[in-house]
Amino acid sequence: MVVRNKARLVAQGFYQKKGIDYEETFAPVARLEAIRILLAFAASKGFKLQQMDVKSAFLNGFKEEEVYVRQPPGFGSARFPDRVYKLRKALYGLKQAPRAWYARLKSFLLKSRFVMGSEDKILFLLSRGGDTLIVQIYVDDIIFGGSSHAWVSSFVEQMSWEFEMSLMGELQFFLRLQIKQGLEGTFVHQAKYTRDILKKFNMGDSKPMTTPMSTNTALDADEDGEAVDEKEFRGMIGSLLYLTSTRPAFSSRSAFVHATRLLLGLLTVKRYLKFTLELGLWYSSGSSLSLRGFSDADHTGRRIDRKSTSSTCQLLGTSLVSWSSRKQASVALSTTEAEYVTAASCCSQLLWMIATLSDCGLKYGRIPLLVDSTSAISVAKNPVLHSRTKHIDVRFHFLRDHYEKGDIDLIHVVSANQLADIFTKPLELQVEGVDNALIKGEIESQWTGLIALLV
Repeated sequence: MVVRNKARLVAQGFYQKKGIDYEETFAPVARLEAIRILLAFAASKGFKLQQMDVKSAFLNGFKEEEVYVRQPPGFGSARFPDRVYKLRKALYGLKQAPRAWYARLKSFLLKSRFVMGSEDKILFLLSRGGDTLIVQIYVDDIIFGGSSHAWVSSFVEQMSWEFEMSLMGELQFFLRLQIKQGLEGTFVHQAKYTRDILKKFNMGDSKPMTTPMSTNTALDADEDGEAVDEKEFRGMIGSLLYLTSTRPAFSSRSAFVHATRLLLGLLTVKRYLKFTLELGLWYSSGSSLSLRGFSDADHTGRRIDRKSTSSTCQLLGTSLVSWSSRKQASVALSTTEAEYVTAASCCSQLLWMIATLSDCGLKYGRIPLLVDSTSAISVAKNPVLHSRTKHIDVRFHFLRDHYEKGDIDLIHVVSANQLADIFTKPLELQVEGVDNALIKGEIESQWTGLIALLV
């Protein structure tokens, strides 16, 4: 058996000073929403995504500044022991290394006649004669796919010729997301990551629970409660936050991470995870690429500071690709204001998605934004600022501007059909006295049932 160990020189970048050793360090990476949009787009178009990895990616970048390093131990010059090395390429550890690598890769793709996305700078497309090749970059991981097998093969050859690549085949595991692509669609879940969480916090033998949170639970501070292990508490919060990549229901709980008494609540969530290991997102190959948004708010729902919670979700056809559940920055004086602020946040996300999808060749007219508050819709449609809305921050009134421009269309939806409602409050089981398999099927069908009302 041959054991191969990887080793590379790494610069101590913390010695660098801005303006001397580097000017800029920013390098774009793909947002999780962009990854989900790509998965839904590929499933709808019927082509499979593949993945490749660049070996020693940062060593391919060219620096714009002159950088000198001391002679590394074991690589020193006996003839010139007091001299330093001048770097010709970027080195791991340098602050500008990710930016240098992105610039090199972008230059190569543009020379290969790819077009960079106008909004998403790590999205590159090549279109000709009805065929499309799409490439998404996440540092040194590259996701790509297209309608033409010949184009995909040619792209792999070009990349392998220019860089040292590791072709990983069909996209199955990316950023701890497990992806299964089939003829009927794509399923995205985090079962392995969930098992790792349960094992990390010694909850493998815990009793499963059918819901993550009781409808009667009050999330507030417990000043008289016993102190908890802060390190363990923060570890639980961090592990759960990444589960929101495929678990929309946990977004609302993440807004209350400040309360110490939530430790028991977090344990309940983890018991629910054990019950629903295989839950995830389904992107159907038969789904259209129509865009719509849902907006809802929980007015003064936080007992600690009486701030409202904004919840939004955006769908491509029946595919849930983006969602949000977060505390509002200020206290809303009315339900109308809370709903209006939330709708503005949803509008902002929809505009970004429109720009991203337009790079993929999709054009949209008025995008439906469904709100269950007729008062908030009236405020957005009324150009006159009256006493009830003059105190609302100016930045939220761009919702009214984009309604007048025709970018979005505000539509009232009854609360029973408001998909974003699940992000502001816990759901209760509709059935009792049945086995867990039936309950689990009821949970899995909640999204399907709600979406079916709108298709």
